[in-house]
Amino acid sequence: MNKNVGKVPVYFVIFMVMAVIVLRFALFSFKSDGFNGISVIFPFLMAGILLFALLMSGFFAAWVYQDCKKRKDDGILWAVITFITTPFIGLLVYFLRRSEVKQSCAACGHLVSLKAKFCEECGSKIEHREEMKGMEMKKTHHISYIVMGTIALILMLTCLTGFIVNAVSGNGINSDVTSNDTVWNIGSISMNYQMIKDGVWTLDFKSASDGFIAQEDMMINNAETNILYADISCGTVPADSGITLYLVQGDIVKSFDVTNLSKPLEYSLYEFENGEIHVRLLIEGVEDTISKIYIK
Repeated sequence: MNKNVGKVPVYFVIFMVMAVIVLRFALFSFKSDGFNGISVIFPFLMAGILLFALLMSGFFAAWVYQDCKKRKDDGILWAVITFITTPFIGLLVYFLRRSEVKQSCAACGHLVSLKAKFCEECGSKIEHREEMKGMEMKKTHHISYIVMGTIALILMLTCLTGFIVNAVSGNGINSDVTSNDTVWNIGSISMNYQMIKDGVWTLDFKSASDGFIAQEDMMINNAETNILYADISCGTVPADSGITLYLVQGDIVKSFDVTNLSKPLEYSLYEFENGEIHVRLLIEGVEDTISKIYIK
């Protein structure tokens, strides 16, 4: 029998995982602006993190499966547990709960401990084979799975470290609020909700990191008559804080301080062209803010 037959499913699974990851990123790029405004290194690092994490979980789950077979346990169950709970948790639980290696009683076939002197089923004296006594000490079985899982872990951590370092430093990320490309945030926002309904962009947030940019793309159908309406109220405005509305289309950039509006802002869009326009809010320290923006 060909020894490589059993390896075919493993190679097939690895190929399918890689294909799914590539397809996922391709669909993301097709359905949206994709990775516009971000260095090509970031999608590769994200794909690497996901791919190596899956491979790591798969290799360690394969080792657990083989270890369970040696111990006469449910290998499929423990392999699934190890895979879905990540190896860190799954392996810990498995090592705490796994049964000891047993051998069959020569008289009745009942599985007994390697340390047992008599069979608990029939009472026969157990003759321990030397290879069984030291089987756990002589060699770690299926060590290739452990080695490959460890390599995948190291590669995953390398990709994760590279992603974090580049993101924190801002390298390769477009954060220019006046840019016509996609603007990416590395900050955070605590939102009550955000929604688009009947062309109205509603943003309700409690707080955001300084410099956070909330954005939505809207359509200008008739630049000669269309007007942008912005109703924005800031509940908490600490010193030196504010919120600025940006309208960006090509080389045209308009900005408005909307921190303390006494009435909704109305702005004619005759300077712009028909088509998509980037509507952005640059948040600098304001809190408890409700914003409703639409074009009519």
